[in-house]
Amino acid sequence: MIFIVILLITGLSLFFTFKKGKPQLLIFPFLFIFLYFIVEIVLVPAPFIETVKFIFAIG
Repeated sequence: MIFIVILLITGLSLFFTFKKGKPQLLIFPFLFIFLYFIVEIVLVPAPFIETVKFIFAIG
């Protein structure tokens, strides 16, 4: 489901970028993915800072 939403946002962003000639519209897919990433981190039942430390300690 979320994959379809990301594809839809990307497609609309590309369409309006080429139609209106504003490359600033291409930031919306990246912004949406970043916000989705933050929401998924917040949904983890561990404390936020500990979760972020764990995610970056894996690599």
